[in-house]
This record gives sequence, C-alpha cells and structure tokens, in this order.
Amino acid sequence: MGRWPVTGDALPVGANRPAERVDVPLSEDEQRILSEIEQQLYQSDPALARDIADTTVYTHAYRNLKWSLFGFVVGLVGLVLALSTSFFLAFGGFLIMLVCALAVERNLRRLGRAGLQQVTQSMKAAGLRDALGNTGSRLKDRMRRPDEN
Repeated sequence: MGRWPVTGDALPVGANRPAERVDVPLSEDEQRILSEIEQQLYQSDPALARDIADTTVYTHAYRNLKWSLFGFVVGLVGLVLALSTSFFLAFGGFLIMLVCALAVERNLRRLGRAGLQQVTQSMKAAGLRDALGNTGSRLKDRMRRPDEN
C-alpha cells in the first residue's frame, strides 16, 4: 500500500477538511446599513419586529413540547375519570397519553441540549409565568381589531 502525503494534522493532502469558523466583523458602512434596515422594520411593522426578536430556532419545538405535555395531562385525567365508567374510554385516554409522550420525546430530541439550556435560561430571566403565560397575551393581541390600537 502506498503512503498518503500528509500535512501536520495527519490528513491526506487534498482531503476534505472541516470548515473552520472565521468571524469577520462588519465594516462601519455595513453596520450603519444594517441599523437603518432594523430601524425601518421597527417603524413599519413593530409587531413583526417583536415576533422576530422573540423567535429562535427552538421556538417551534418548545411550543409543541408545551402542547404535548398539556395533551398528556388531559389524557391522564381522561384515563382516571373514565376508568370507573368505561374501559374503552379509559383506553382512549391511554392512547392520548401514549401519542403525547411520543411527541414529547420527539420534541425533546429536536430541542437538544442547547435548546433546553436556552429555554431554561430564558425561563429564569423572564420568570415561569411569562414563559408559559405569554400565549394568552399573544392571542389577545391577534384577536384585537385594528381600530382598537
């Protein structure tokens, strides 16, 4: 067998190397242009700007996780209440719990360690009530008529 010519890190010459992350700062002009675009967005559509600021990569998985946990609790309550009346209704509650438990597992995998860490940090910063109760205020804002602003 022939030997590959190697470099200092023992990878063959011409082999695909992992891309190194290089942070390139923006120039002053680019920073100014970016600031102007941001200001125009806040002026033209403040609700969109607020939604964009609140949205992260993990927002969708976290929202699904909350609904899955809620569904699990509903299934558990249905199971306990239906056990005294009907086996089939209780089995339906169990199936709801099973589906929701699978959804919780899937969304926890989507979040990963970094997502869970980000969610817990935001919950500590905002408080548990704001982290879980933000949905009600957003729904009220969406249902409000444009002339009420």
